[in-house]
Amino acid sequence: MGFHGGNWYSFIRYDEEQDRPEVSADLLKRVAQYARPYWKSVVIMLITILGISLLSLIPPLIIRDLIDNAIPNKDPSRINILALAMITVPLVNGLLGVAQRYLSSKIGEGLIYDLRKGLYIHLQKMSLRFFTHTQVGELMSRLNNDVVGAQRAITGTVVTLVSNSISLVATFIIMLSLEWRLTLIGVAILPLFVIPARRVGRVLRGLARESMESNARMNALMNETLNISGALLSKIFGRQKTDEERFTVDAAQVRDVGVRQAVVGRWFFLALSLVGALGTAVVFWLGGHFVLQDIFTIGTIVAFSAYLRDLYGPLMAMTNARVEFATSMVSFERVFEVLDLPHDIKDTRDAIAIKDLKGHVRFENVSFSYTDKKPLGLEEIRRFSWRGGMIAPRKKTESKEKANSDNLRSTKREKRWAVEEVSFEIAAGEIAALVGPSGAGKTTITYLLPRLYDPTHGRILLDGYDLRDLRLDALSSYIGMVTQETYLFHDTLLNNMLYAKSDASQEEIEAACRAANIHDFIAGLSEGYETVVGERGYRLSGGEKQRVAIARVILKDPKVLILDEATSHLDSESESLIQEAMKVVMQGRTSLVIAHRLSTIVHADRILVMDHGKVVEQGRHEELLAAQGLYARLFETQFKSLVMPS
Repeated sequence: MGFHGGNWYSFIRYDEEQDRPEVSADLLKRVAQYARPYWKSVVIMLITILGISLLSLIPPLIIRDLIDNAIPNKDPSRINILALAMITVPLVNGLLGVAQRYLSSKIGEGLIYDLRKGLYIHLQKMSLRFFTHTQVGELMSRLNNDVVGAQRAITGTVVTLVSNSISLVATFIIMLSLEWRLTLIGVAILPLFVIPARRVGRVLRGLARESMESNARMNALMNETLNISGALLSKIFGRQKTDEERFTVDAAQVRDVGVRQAVVGRWFFLALSLVGALGTAVVFWLGGHFVLQDIFTIGTIVAFSAYLRDLYGPLMAMTNARVEFATSMVSFERVFEVLDLPHDIKDTRDAIAIKDLKGHVRFENVSFSYTDKKPLGLEEIRRFSWRGGMIAPRKKTESKEKANSDNLRSTKREKRWAVEEVSFEIAAGEIAALVGPSGAGKTTITYLLPRLYDPTHGRILLDGYDLRDLRLDALSSYIGMVTQETYLFHDTLLNNMLYAKSDASQEEIEAACRAANIHDFIAGLSEGYETVVGERGYRLSGGEKQRVAIARVILKDPKVLILDEATSHLDSESESLIQEAMKVVMQGRTSLVIAHRLSTIVHADRILVMDHGKVVEQGRHEELLAAQGLYARLFETQFKSLVMPS
């Protein structure tokens, strides 16, 4: 948002009305917890700051002694000592400054590391529901911009506050000892520093949040349109011009907010400079008369003017530091907002790991709905739509009738089950085929078994244990999954394979690839297993990517296997190779397969027929055909026309 008219007062009033964070005691305590591991470095840094501040007070006294004593008394040895002191003081001060800079950067970079690590670990534990409702650009903004902004508050603003506080106190004491009347006059204008600082602090804090939101919106757009899928979609639909216009708007908002921040800051410093000039002029005027009246010496007024500069300079910096601290708290608040998001899927206190897993799977009256009345992803904070507008949380000021209406609609949505009262059993080592029309709930079943989501009602058992009683890391090791949309990292084929088993030997990797019918293809590449597959594996064909995914799950060697056997978009050769690989990977494992081929269905130990989220039939191929139900109709319309491989 920008201002195309109006006056300065309305500008400030507008910004004051915007949502802004409260720098509360709880927030400060939480920030202090992150600085606690570095308390030794903090103490040493404070000592260096104290030394720098005290040494900075010596030069005016040297000048005073030079003017009032050394020169009038024509004392060359005293002049030599004072000249040497003028060199020694800044040298020692500079060395202390280097030490202070090293310590502050050590603390700051450590803080960035801790915050980023905490955020990354927290986000890694978020459920799949969170990632389906959150844009990547928003997460990147929290991990990068906001973390750096939070670090700036500790290493920049806090250091400035501490060092200038020490300088102010020490300078004030020396000024009182030199001339208490001039000191009181110099201090009398301090309220004129505080008034603009409070007003501008509120304005800049609001602008800081607006800047962060604008950057998050721009980052979200870049992440969605500059990855391989987004770029492909943009080119297919000829939307480059539209995307350019959207980016131009978002980038312009970032620019405009930056300009507003700069202008407000300059107005602020202009006001402070005028106040400082006023105080200096008054002190010089009165001090000049004191010198004429022989109340104190010329050296004293020179030293006093230097100390006055040392009083107003840190005071202006402290005033600005207060503003920066308030705006930096926005960064901490945004980081903590993410860290405070609850984990939908997490280990219970007594979660266990099964040592000798057999692979017996049982669903007991399982129901699940993707609809949730709770805010999802980052929408309870700030979220941005694909078209660039902000999706804000529902305002608390809405009418009671509207809230009740929304609750009724939410209840209705909650009853739109993706799966409803599903019960079935798969014995260890069996192959179960999931069949049914599109939208029947097959994919949801495959998401519930590895606990990507938890059932809304009912429970899922693995070897008699409720999935919620098993450790998530153990459950992940038990279950392997190959989805229809294969994802590969922008890395080498070798590293993509090692993602399944980081300590796998080259022989193990090649054996898995042979089982997946992909080794010969890889060996024929100029760089072999060191070939980089490109963003999301786009340098490989669909069949090649799927065989790499199958090889990866073979290398993992899970007890329970989940497969989306989608091969309809592949050529016959790739399809045949994948089918052979499927047979190998399913041997000796409990397998749950979304079946698209008649061969898989016919040879399955159990066929689960789904419709509208329910298992309407289950049994073997011949039994279901004889029942003349939905399976028989699907067989006649879809599967019968498929050619079974010999």
